This record gives sequence, structure tokens and C-alpha cells, in this order.
Amino acid sequence: MADRARSPITRDEVEHVARLARLAITADEAERLTHELAGILEHADDVAALDLADIPPTAHPLPLVNVLRRDEVRATLPREEVLAAAPQAEDGRFRVPRILDSE
Repeated sequence: MADRARSPITRDEVEHVARLARLAITADEAERLTHELAGILEHADDVAALDLADIPPTAHPLPLVNVLRRDEVRATLPREEVLAAAPQAEDGRFRVPRILDSE
């Protein structure tokens, strides 16, 4: 675990990383980011300190199952009812604006 008396990151390091990333940060932002990043790094140290020797590696915490339903033929809405709800219909089909030239 990280020594709690010393911050895991200094303001100089934050400013250095900002320069490397070509980020222009203000003095206030550097101070705030130093505290925020210190908290993140301390949390990472806490996680790294866990004994995970008996825990198998996983890609997902819950078992994944196929969530798709079976493909079954079912009744659908009548064509006339669907077309009646359309903004425009023509010859039993949806009428949509032309998007391609007629060439």
C-alpha cells in the first residue's frame, strides 16, 4: 500500500504529464488534479494490495447467457393499419423522399 503520509503524485509530476500531453492547465487546475489523481492512485494501490491468488481471471463478473428469444413466426399488424400510420403511403408501400438521382 502507498504511504498515506506522502502523496503518490506531486504537483510537479502533474504539470510534467500535462506538458507531455500538450495540455495547458492553470495553477488551480494543477492543484485540483494533483489531489484528484492522488486519490485515484491511492485507490489503485488498495486494489493492487488485494490477495487475488485464489480468484480466477474473468472477463465479466456475471455469467453471460444468450439473451435472444427463439425465432418464432407470430402474427403481425395488418399492412393497412401500418400504412395508415405512415406520413405517406403509395401502392401498398411507404412513400419516402427520393435521395438518389434517377440516372
